[in-house]
Amino acid sequence: MPEYLRALTALTDAGVETVSSETLASATGVNSAMLRKDLSQLGASGMRGVGYNTAALASYIAAVLGLTKDSRVAIIGLGHLGQALARYPGFSERGFDIVGLFDADPGIIGKDLDGLTVRDVARLAGAIRDEGINIGVIATPETAAQHVADLLVHAGVTSILNFAPCVLAVPEGVAVRKVDLAVELQILSFHEHHKTLRRQQTGTVK
Repeated sequence: MPEYLRALTALTDAGVETVSSETLASATGVNSAMLRKDLSQLGASGMRGVGYNTAALASYIAAVLGLTKDSRVAIIGLGHLGQALARYPGFSERGFDIVGLFDADPGIIGKDLDGLTVRDVARLAGAIRDEGINIGVIATPETAAQHVADLLVHAGVTSILNFAPCVLAVPEGVAVRKVDLAVELQILSFHEHHKTLRRQQTGTVK
């Protein structure tokens, strides 16, 4: 669904009023039959011979994903990755407001990043309570990630995006999405390795 929404938003921004299932499927990397099945299960339907109204379908999927109101996000860990995330404009464009930046390093605390001041992680719980933060992004080293997750959970955050290369232990009811860039590169390396092996086996590489 997020991929469908991304494609629909781009089409809407480009002034495209209607889109066929084939075009939308191509833009999201799935086949058109799968796309029609996904959308029909959501209760969304297009017009035969016309397609889907892009703006209406985008709004419908946004509502399904719970994006009808902005989410308030805190980033914990303002090293190179955390700073890049804090400066990424795509979050606000999709309804995710970065409202808090936190770190434990005295050399980073107090630094200004595009209008937000990095605060001491010791102030995280109070900020979650006072500022309505409902999503936490962990961009700390592995050694600090579990401690930060515990702080978030104890303060009431139940949605966590984890960039640290580790598995977090959280209570039932807390949703964690893990993004490990090194693992993604390893997966690509696996595919490259096996493509080379297949070419060798078919005699295309000597």
